[in-house]
Amino acid sequence: MHLFLDILRNSILITGLVVVMMMIIESLNIESKGLIFKGLQKTRIGQVVIGALLGSIPGCMGGFATVSLYTHRLFSFGALVAMMIASSGDESFVMLAMFPEQALILFAILFVIAIIAGIAVDLVYKPKAEPYHNLPEHPDCIHHEHEKGSPARHFGWKRILMLVGLAVFIVALASGNLGHDHGAHAHSGHCDCHHDHGGINLLDEQWMNVLFAGLSVLVLLVIVFASDHFVDEHLWDHIVKKHLPVIFAWTFGVLLVLGIALQYIEIDKWISDNTALMILLATLVGIIPESGPHLVFVTLFAAGVIPFPVLLASSISQDGHASIPLLAESKKSFLWAKIINCIVALIAGYGAMLIM
Repeated sequence: MHLFLDILRNSILITGLVVVMMMIIESLNIESKGLIFKGLQKTRIGQVVIGALLGSIPGCMGGFATVSLYTHRLFSFGALVAMMIASSGDESFVMLAMFPEQALILFAILFVIAIIAGIAVDLVYKPKAEPYHNLPEHPDCIHHEHEKGSPARHFGWKRILMLVGLAVFIVALASGNLGHDHGAHAHSGHCDCHHDHGGINLLDEQWMNVLFAGLSVLVLLVIVFASDHFVDEHLWDHIVKKHLPVIFAWTFGVLLVLGIALQYIEIDKWISDNTALMILLATLVGIIPESGPHLVFVTLFAAGVIPFPVLLASSISQDGHASIPLLAESKKSFLWAKIINCIVALIAGYGAMLIM
């Protein structure tokens, strides 16, 4: 029962933090009318850098924007590859919630690898132009028509439910009732950033809880003053209805299976003796253009079960569901991009395994 309650508490914490970050990014993008994803495409190197930057944005929005720019011939294929390497989909939110310090380091490494790979691809790979059509706005993404005059605003049950749920989450977060239980990860070296070493660590769990509590308050205000369209279509239908159940189910399921397995099986010893196999497996799973399965590797890393090279390979090969519109528009580009991503993931993963 103690294990179950601890896993439930951690699952609520992780899911809540992920949802808050997704709502913040959704709000910023809508308020900028999508301009946050538009950049200059004067040079191929510039396109690659912008593609890597868009891919570094947690979630799907930067990825969808890059695919749209690519299919409209505004981005090179190397820029597309750079985005897919830099992007980790919704798992980016989870990593920031579970191990923020290591996540930031990982994102920086992915960004550098993405730029190098993107530039190399543009120098070598010259795909023939394809007759793309206008890419329709993805229902999960960023398009929003700003209403003229005062937007319609009513306190319907969706808005009220989100306000109550977020208020409860803020209180629980600020009071420390959703803190991580580090005892389950005592054998891991991945949680040292949460311990007190005599100085102030802004990535310490206590500071992160304060930070996310503050951000949650901002989201609370957004929900109060946002239009009905934004609340219903973007926050409820996109994030709460679609993403929240999936994130919670995968997080809870993985934590539960891992928690039970660690009680009876020396899974950490088996995996540590098969790192090379895990890198290959993580790379192959990354081919799946969907968020969810990759959370297994994120959770295993957070628990100290798999080493960093496995997480690195998984993060490079997978891009959440940002590439789904690409699959619909150009299966050839999708296939080549995934092949290149897997090659880069294997090189980086095995390279990191040799030097670490």
